[in-house]
Amino acid sequence: MRFVVTSTELCNRLQSIGRVINSKSALPILDCFLFNLEDGILSITASDNETTLDTSLPVVEYDANGHFAIGSKSILDAIKELPEQPIVFNVNESNMAITIEYMNGKFSMVGQQADEYPTTALLGETPVNFSMSATTLFDGINRTLFATADDELRPVMNGIYFDINADSLTMVASDGHKLVRDKFFSINGEEKAAFILPKKPANILKGLLSKEADDIAISFDSRNAVFTLPNHRLVCRLIEGRYPNYNSVIPQSNPYKVTINRQALLSALRRVSVCSSASSSLVKLRLQNNELHISAQDLDFASSAEEHIICQYDGEPMSIGFKSTFLMDIISNISGEEICIEVSDPSRAGVITPTLQEENTDLLMLLMPMMLND
Repeated sequence: MRFVVTSTELCNRLQSIGRVINSKSALPILDCFLFNLEDGILSITASDNETTLDTSLPVVEYDANGHFAIGSKSILDAIKELPEQPIVFNVNESNMAITIEYMNGKFSMVGQQADEYPTTALLGETPVNFSMSATTLFDGINRTLFATADDELRPVMNGIYFDINADSLTMVASDGHKLVRDKFFSINGEEKAAFILPKKPANILKGLLSKEADDIAISFDSRNAVFTLPNHRLVCRLIEGRYPNYNSVIPQSNPYKVTINRQALLSALRRVSVCSSASSSLVKLRLQNNELHISAQDLDFASSAEEHIICQYDGEPMSIGFKSTFLMDIISNISGEEICIEVSDPSRAGVITPTLQEENTDLLMLLMPMMLND
């Protein structure tokens, strides 16, 4: 089998799907890319046995259909330094000898039989189907991914929950300390359905979606989901189990509300948190008379810091403590000039939202407080 493909396009496609491959694979064949040439279209697949990503591109010329597997590191290291040019693959399918010829040289490698490569999981007979724009899906993943957990005892918390209703799609992530609920009213399903997307495929999708602008088709059943992009298709095993009732942990009435410049608060937290305790990262927020007082101290090293920021607040004076790293993560993942922080008492969760929501969205972030000593 012989075919010709452009070096730059092949390298770009291999790099985009290569992130799926684990550094240590249980099956040696999963260290390889699967190449399948059929009727002038070259399909390339990478998999870790739970997440599979494939892409396809037209070849310049070919003489026969065929398929083979080749070591991912070998092929990528070989072609990534090549300038734009046609490269010729000659594959001896009897002994899997592969020669890759380019303008002033060639590589010789040994491939593996494609039949050893695991097959991609298929969806059941009645999958749920819907679509959403690449921008919306990217924004949702980008705003929720940081709040997912790494919890072996509660695996359902280790992914992004997609909750599909007749009037909206809600994406949720929580690690038990912080929670993000991102609701999109521009997307709706024909029936109520839900799935939990694991962290690894979510990260891979995030990388791919940043370069896309078209709609993304999504299909899923109880075990797997398929995301179809213009140049890629991602199939992944879902996290099985029931996601907790996220709405039940969101406080419905918070009497103390403060509106503040997001960037000013973030900058102040970064400065003050330098003097917080290394073990707790606690910062104290004191609200009073249109002013937010931020303070932190580390008794072990006798260090402390405090700052005052002007804000909109006319309620009763109150204090609440938060883990500074979590609070900065949340504020960093909200866009907009101003944010609103709603609290009720020092022992209940604080709710943080953008003052101006983006069109057709409702973004809410929640953070559990830390106990104050005074």
